[in-house]
Amino acid sequence: MNMENAQQMNTENAQQMNTETHLDPMKDDLPLMANTSYMLVKHYVLDLDVDFKSKVIEGSIVLFFETGSQYRKTSSAGKECCQSQFDETCKMRASEPCHIPMINVSTCSSKTECNDFAVSGKEEEATSDENSNHSNNEQASGISSSKDCCDLEDCGNKDFLLVLDCCDLSVLKVEEVDVAAVSGIEKFTRSAKLTGVSKELENLRNRIVQELVTLPADRWKEQLYYFTHCSQAPGCGELLFSTGTWSLEIRKSGIQTPADFPHAIRIWYKTKPEGRSVTWTTDQSGRPCVYTMGSPINNRALFPCQEPPIALSTWQASVRTAADFVVLMSGENSAEPVQLQEGILSWYYYVSMPMPASTFTIAVGCWQEVKQQSFKQKAAIGTNTEFSLPSSQTDLRWHEEVCGHVEYPCRFQNPAARLQAVIPYRVFAPWCLMESCEEYLLQLIPQCLSAAYATLGTHPFSRLDVLIVPSNFSSLGMASPHIIFLSQSVLPGGSHLCGTRLCHEIAHAWFGLAIGARDWTEEWLSEGFATFLEDIFWARAQQLSHDEIKGQQELKALLRWRRLRDEVQNSEEELQVLRPKKESTGELSESGASVVKYGLKAEKIFMQVHYLKWIYKLL
Repeated sequence: MNMENAQQMNTENAQQMNTETHLDPMKDDLPLMANTSYMLVKHYVLDLDVDFKSKVIEGSIVLFFETGSQYRKTSSAGKECCQSQFDETCKMRASEPCHIPMINVSTCSSKTECNDFAVSGKEEEATSDENSNHSNNEQASGISSSKDCCDLEDCGNKDFLLVLDCCDLSVLKVEEVDVAAVSGIEKFTRSAKLTGVSKELENLRNRIVQELVTLPADRWKEQLYYFTHCSQAPGCGELLFSTGTWSLEIRKSGIQTPADFPHAIRIWYKTKPEGRSVTWTTDQSGRPCVYTMGSPINNRALFPCQEPPIALSTWQASVRTAADFVVLMSGENSAEPVQLQEGILSWYYYVSMPMPASTFTIAVGCWQEVKQQSFKQKAAIGTNTEFSLPSSQTDLRWHEEVCGHVEYPCRFQNPAARLQAVIPYRVFAPWCLMESCEEYLLQLIPQCLSAAYATLGTHPFSRLDVLIVPSNFSSLGMASPHIIFLSQSVLPGGSHLCGTRLCHEIAHAWFGLAIGARDWTEEWLSEGFATFLEDIFWARAQQLSHDEIKGQQELKALLRWRRLRDEVQNSEEELQVLRPKKESTGELSESGASVVKYGLKAEKIFMQVHYLKWIYKLL
């Protein structure tokens, strides 16, 4: 890559940072800071401990990257940038320090019992600075701002800056991962040798990661195996980093392009009790719990990540906590806990379908699995095939399906999955709500799943957990891959309220998860379709006659119209617009950064216009 291209990327990074300095976190728009056009996360490996006494989740996350599309395009085209603009950028960045963490971290792999952080008092003091986790260590390490971030005499030599979405986190250490040290990794090095000078070894590590992240879908188990072992590899050098209000910036001294930047990095961090991505609370039985409640800032206060919709990735996570707790997560497997030591259990989940990081979901609490009585179980089994399509229709419908998405082990290409009307499911709830869940929820799930299958076909996800979340949950439901959160408010409403909400969240498996918007501002795309489909699913689940369906639809249409009319009359006009970014919808900066319009506006969370306005176009 030529010098002009390196300067262009650094100019873009600096402009992005300048934008961040003018963002007020209490204002309307949510910034997406990650420079996904230059480096794109393909897989996350989380290794975490949940501590209810301190209300902190701490541990490490390993990120595996591939070089982004914008870098590949500019690298091949040799596009030039304006030198004067870059010079101005360097002047601006000269006053913004990068920091080396001066901490002592005792590293543990996911096989160990826990992660022990030996953090000095100076480091704890430094992490209290919101905009720079290690500002106090800058003087201790003797690093000057001009030296680290920009040489005014030679701005072309400025290092490439990796930007991740991050807030409300204490980042302790960032290091490169020596994936070349993993046993058996030679198969990904082709003809390259594992010996050589430092530069060759750095290139070798990146080639290994590139081979690993681009393995074909039919080798996903092998890929997961090596992701696991690479994540446990030793570090091979600390990286410079600094934190801002909305981002984590990482660089390696002397590295000026994304292609040369480490493609596997490990970040040691811990959440803050006041972090906005998770809620620490008690369940309806008075037991402590923590869960991701659908925060407007998504998961950036749970782990450093890339949040733009284009950043589709897979993940795996090992979570350790006290033996009294159950860990539920958006994962393909129904995790079985492993005892690491007395009183400590470890839970492991993974996904092989690339998804936005915002869809990652976790809930840790004293949940009880709701079991069906034998006579109810037989009745439920009878409903599993009740909505299956006739064989002739099935043969026509599923013949030679072709998918246009990125490659992964797709259920739509799996003959057994295409005939599965009801996917495996479990229900979890606090102890005091188990009876209500058994009475209504358990018998409704197979009916609603079957109705969804009869309408849309193959379920995108292989299993489903349903959790009744604590009473502070601000919505009636929330769908994530493999798991649905339901409010306790749907249970007293009997089968109708519970069933319609369940159908709505099941519909999100197709619209919102398997198919998502390119711009997070466009949530009406998923909410509108889910609202439209909930009526169809629920009518089929109840096996209503044509006249009953028509009467029910007319009543719901009237109620929705009145709700929409009242909202339009009593809310800000700007929040009623389905496409507030208009012709600029989906546009990104050159680095990949963007904003979610009105993403931080408190009133928007409770509005129904995005659920209801679009449905009248569908009807």
